[in-house]
Amino acid sequence: MHAYLNHVPAVVLRLDRNPFHHGTLGAVRSLGRKGVEVHAVVEAGGGPMGRSRYLRAVHPGPVGGLDPEAPEALLDCLTGVSERIGRPAVLIAMDDLSAIAVSRVAPTLRERFRIPHQPDNLPARVADKAELSRLCARWDVPHPETVIPASGAEAAEAAWRLGLPVIAKWSRPWLLPSGADGLRSTMLVHTTAEARRLYERSAEAGSRLLLQRFLPAGADTDWFFHGAFARGGRPLLAGSGRKELSWPVRTGLTAVGRWLPDPAVEEAGLRLAERLGYQGILDLDFRRDELGCFRLVDFNPRPGAQFRLFADSAGLDVVQAMYLDLTGQQVPQPSGGPGRVFVAENYALLARIRGGSMPRRPALVPADPAGSAGASASSAPGADRGTAPKRAPRRAVERGRVETAWFAADDLLPFLAMLGALLGRGAGKGVRALRGVPEQGRRTALAVVRAPRQRSRNQSEAGSAGSAGSAGSASRPVPPGASAEPDELVTR
Repeated sequence: MHAYLNHVPAVVLRLDRNPFHHGTLGAVRSLGRKGVEVHAVVEAGGGPMGRSRYLRAVHPGPVGGLDPEAPEALLDCLTGVSERIGRPAVLIAMDDLSAIAVSRVAPTLRERFRIPHQPDNLPARVADKAELSRLCARWDVPHPETVIPASGAEAAEAAWRLGLPVIAKWSRPWLLPSGADGLRSTMLVHTTAEARRLYERSAEAGSRLLLQRFLPAGADTDWFFHGAFARGGRPLLAGSGRKELSWPVRTGLTAVGRWLPDPAVEEAGLRLAERLGYQGILDLDFRRDELGCFRLVDFNPRPGAQFRLFADSAGLDVVQAMYLDLTGQQVPQPSGGPGRVFVAENYALLARIRGGSMPRRPALVPADPAGSAGASASSAPGADRGTAPKRAPRRAVERGRVETAWFAADDLLPFLAMLGALLGRGAGKGVRALRGVPEQGRRTALAVVRAPRQRSRNQSEAGSAGSAGSAGSASRPVPPGASAEPDELVTR
C-alpha cells in the first residue's frame, strides 16, 4: 500500500445531475480505501454514491444549479465546503462542466484547494468540439472529417457531401438547456432536412452545430485513453482500452471495457498531452476507421467513468496518482494491470438486452515484429491520413480480474441503492404502460420497436441500389436544395 498523507482530504465535484454516475463512486472508493477523508459536492443526497461507507460527507452543489458562463456560484459553494472541512483539500472534477467551471475560478481557490494548473481556460478549449477539430487539424491529429456550417443551407449541403447518415454534435454540450426536446449532445442525422432543422436550433442549444462523417461501429472500433499528468504533460499513469459494450449501443459510454495496450492509441494520447502541457486527468475517445486509422472523436478534461479499469496490481489509478502528485508525494511506478475488465452492471445489462453481441470485424494483418515501431508511428499524430497502417502486435495480456462499477463486497450499500432505483424506474415505466399512454407516445414506442427492422430493410435496399450500378448521378435522390419537409423521426 502506498504512503498517503491522510491529513489532506479530497473533494470530488460533480455538477451534472446523473445519479447513476459510477465514476464518482469509483473516485470515492479509490481514495477512501487508502484512508483519505473524502467529501463529495453533488446533487442533493448524492444518489446511490451517497451511501458509500468511504464518503465522509455529501455537500450540496450551487443552489439552483450553475450557469457555465457565470461560475461565481460555484466559487461561493466551494468556499463554504472548504470552511466546513477546515483545511485545504485536493479538488477533483468528475464531469466536463465541473472541470470547466473550476478552471475559471481556480486562481481564487488555490489557497483552499489543491488543483491541477490548467492555464488559458484549457478545459473549455479541449472540451469544445469545434476547438478540438481545429486543434486536430493544426497538429495533424487524425480526426473525423468535420464541417461547421454557417447556415441551414450549408448544414444540409454538408450532410449530403459527408454522406448520410452523419454525426451531429453541439460544440459546447454543457450549454444545452436541460429537458430541451430533441437536443442531445451527439445525434445521428439521417436526412438533409434534419440537419437543416438542427442548425436552426443553434441559438436554443447555446453553441455551434458540427457535422462529422459517420465512422461505422464494430467489435474493434471504439477505443479510449486515460491518463494522469503532472506539469508540462509528464505522464504519471496512462493506458489504452477498448469498449466491448456501450450504452446506448455503439454510441454511448463504456458498459464493458478491457485494458488493452495499443501503441498507436497510447502514443497519440501521450503526444497530445505533452503538446498541450496538460496537467490533470484526461479521457480521450478514439474510433478506428475502415482503413485502421485511430481518429480522435472526443477530449474529456476529467476522469472517464470507467477510470478504475486502469488500476495496477496495487490498486493505483489515475485519481490516486493525481492525489499523490498534488500532495507532493512520489507516484509509484505502475506494475501489472493490462487484461483487466471493467463492467458497469446497469448499463451492461441494458446493452446486452438491447444490442446483443457486437459483430466481429476481420482483424488487420499484424505487423512484422521487426517493423512494429514503424507501424505504431504510422497511425500516431502526424501520420498520413490516407494510408492504412498495420497494427503493431500487442503485448500478450493475461486475463485480468473484473472490476465492477457498483458491486463491492466491502461497500454494498451503493450497489443495493442503485439496484433499487433501477428496479423502481422499471416498475414506474411498466405502470405507465399498463395505464396507457397518449396516442403520440404509442406511435413513438411502435417506431422504436420497428426501427431495427426498418434499418435492416433500408440497408438491403441501399445495397441493391449500389450493386445496380453506378448508373449515374441522375438516379440519385434530390440533394440539399430540396425543401425541409418533416421527416419521420424516431425518439429514443
